[in-house]
Amino acid sequence: MVKHVVMYKLKEEAKDKADELVGKFMSMRCRIEGLIDVCAGKDFKKEGRSYDVALIATLESPEALEKYAVHPVHLPILAYAKTIVEKSHSVDFTE
Repeated sequence: MVKHVVMYKLKEEAKDKADELVGKFMSMRCRIEGLIDVCAGKDFKKEGRSYDVALIATLESPEALEKYAVHPVHLPILAYAKTIVEKSHSVDFTE
């Protein structure tokens, strides 16, 4: 199994879009082959080191991660995120 973890820092003018982004991430559940589970949420601590939104996707394999990256369900969400995200960091690892 693969864990795909991404943290998003939203642009200042888009801070109110966190719930919308979380909803879009959650909408991928059961719609992408090889995507076992998806979990997303917004930060509540609001500390200096905090990011605004996190995504954790569990996929069957590294190959499933590659397919997820270009899947037609994922691509519009990625495009939307790029309009409101200032920066992001990710890590992909196997369990």
